[in-house]
Amino acid sequence: MHQVRYFLATVSELNFTKAAEKCNVTQPSLTRAIKQLEDELGGDLFRRERPQAQLTELGQQMHPLLKQCYESALGAKSLASAIKDGEIGSLKLALSRTINLELLASHLVELNRLFNRFEVELLRGTAPEIVGLLKSGEAELAIAADLGEGWERLDRWALFTEEFELMLNARHPLASRSNIDVDELRQERWLRRTYCEHFEQAMSLIRSHNLDVDQSHGLTSERDLITLLEADLGIAFVPRSTSCPETLKQLPVKGVEFQRTVYLYGVAGRQRTAAASAVLKMLRAADWSLHTN
Repeated sequence: MHQVRYFLATVSELNFTKAAEKCNVTQPSLTRAIKQLEDELGGDLFRRERPQAQLTELGQQMHPLLKQCYESALGAKSLASAIKDGEIGSLKLALSRTINLELLASHLVELNRLFNRFEVELLRGTAPEIVGLLKSGEAELAIAADLGEGWERLDRWALFTEEFELMLNARHPLASRSNIDVDELRQERWLRRTYCEHFEQAMSLIRSHNLDVDQSHGLTSERDLITLLEADLGIAFVPRSTSCPETLKQLPVKGVEFQRTVYLYGVAGRQRTAAASAVLKMLRAADWSLHTN
């Protein structure tokens, strides 16, 4: 990059001596550096004419490219300095497809206040996908229910535990009830949240009450779930923190007890960015009592 800086100074001054003075180096040092750059590029960049140096055709072609290269290097150096000094907060956070982002909104707002420039990348996935994101370093932290014991380097901290409830269309005949008995669900068509960390356990629980989940719709996202519920095409068993628009209703089911714990995950021994360290402390210290049973 010194060679490129000397080249750009010489283009500006069209004089080797003045360019050396501008760069605070001796003229032989500047000339030698430009000669090394010419050797790397395979041709002369200047015609050495007195009193001014002139760009060759190669020099004219290289000038905008080398200028862009140098400015990018300066930008990268400035960015690195800002990150090191804590001026820029960068966070890569993986979320289970079952986690309601509204749970984190206030914390993201606080991070945005703490850093002069805050950048967050949110990555959604199933349990195996989230573990993969943490392993590869594509995510620094993750929020999900139980991811299993498949990787020994996973650190986890419990945030809250919540019950599952029935979600159904607000116009459904059962929606006016304060609670529902499990036997009243025998004729209902289920919406299966196949992306849920507890999908298999939930299906086993429903079957244990002699409810038919085989004649059902399989889904891979919460948005699709809401859409089909609003179309009154079925009912679903969801965590209490699931986003529930006014068109839908969430109700407990008598005789069905099922819950999950939501965890914050990190990778043991891996260095974290300032933003990741900050959000880890914030989430562990947060009051989750609104969501705790």
